[in-house]
Amino acid sequence: MGSNDITIYQRTVKDHWYVKYEQASFPFIQKGWVLPVDRWADFDPFILMAEDWFKKGAFSDHPHRGFQTITYLIDGRLEHIDNGGGRDILEPGDVQYMNAGWAARHAEEGIEDDIAHTLQLWLNLPKSLRKTETSYQNIYAEQAPVLKIDGGTVKVFSGEFGDIKGPLDSIVPITLTEINLEKGARYVHTLPENHNSFLYVLSGDLTFGPEDNAVNLTKHGVATLTYKDDGEGSKKSEFTIQSNSRRSKVLIYSGTPIKEPIVPYGPFVMNTMEEIRQAYKDYHDGKFGPPAI
Repeated sequence: MGSNDITIYQRTVKDHWYVKYEQASFPFIQKGWVLPVDRWADFDPFILMAEDWFKKGAFSDHPHRGFQTITYLIDGRLEHIDNGGGRDILEPGDVQYMNAGWAARHAEEGIEDDIAHTLQLWLNLPKSLRKTETSYQNIYAEQAPVLKIDGGTVKVFSGEFGDIKGPLDSIVPITLTEINLEKGARYVHTLPENHNSFLYVLSGDLTFGPEDNAVNLTKHGVATLTYKDDGEGSKKSEFTIQSNSRRSKVLIYSGTPIKEPIVPYGPFVMNTMEEIRQAYKDYHDGKFGPPAI
């Protein structure tokens, strides 16, 4: 190879599994862990991702501190209420971003008789940003730009892909895309080479990675991807995806590892148990503000 040649890192599937579900007591209906919390060190900067089916009353007023959430609504309607006066309704394909920062207090409710079906991702904050101001951002499905590719589309919620930039404005930059492919379509997805990444299959049948190391996954399949831990955010890596069914949909998330020890406990994520105890004390002392109603 010549001195000007650039070798692009080719990603493969590192690990994969299928989500296991459990029935829950009303108003919860069913729950599964897409990313189980006990493996947060593998998923860094992501902590966990839960897939929930629930009705009104399941996630009424509650606090958070020390991390961010990204909620993708698969089906039903979801009403967001926060104690800063925010209130809105999300519909299928919409995404909400929350920076809990120092003190969030909000509710996520199903509407009327709807069963809300959601994916909620917990995204870590570095210690230096745990005391930032709480903020919320709704990204409606039609607001996310769409990149047309052969045999499908790539909807960009967060990150930059060519000339397209997603509207989600996370304090810790990530990428989030929704990829829809027709049968036989082949697509090469690009990600910063130093981003840890995972995917979740929403529908269809897909093959991931190069032919000599390919992994097939169908609905409810999860995979983590290889990445360059010592890589550069300005350099791209490639990951091959092929659809084997007439309608396949997959979400791909990526972010730069933070590499700090954390303690996820209840509704809080901090660096030590002492900080967790302080979070509970602050909440009970009213420092998170009034209820979200």
